[in-house]
Amino acid sequence: MVVGLLQVELWIPENSSLKGKRQVLKSIISKLRNNFNVSAAEVGEQETWQRAVLGIACVSSSRDYVHSTLMKVVNSIDSWRLDAEVVDYQIEIM
Repeated sequence: MVVGLLQVELWIPENSSLKGKRQVLKSIISKLRNNFNVSAAEVGEQETWQRAVLGIACVSSSRDYVHSTLMKVVNSIDSWRLDAEVVDYQIEIM
């Protein structure tokens, strides 16, 4: 069993409230779950309006599949939302 963990830091420059931030993140997390069958949640910067940290997990029997899926997740987040920019990400495979 191979477990991949992805931490994505997002910048949401046009956001001016926690409510607006939650709407952006809810949309991203829902699309990730539906398109990639991964687990995702907000794991940091929860009280900051324009920053967010998402934690994403993927499980498979193939190390290459896990890494490929998590890279697709990063690229998709960046392309789906014009109001949220990927600032940094880290992948850890166990």
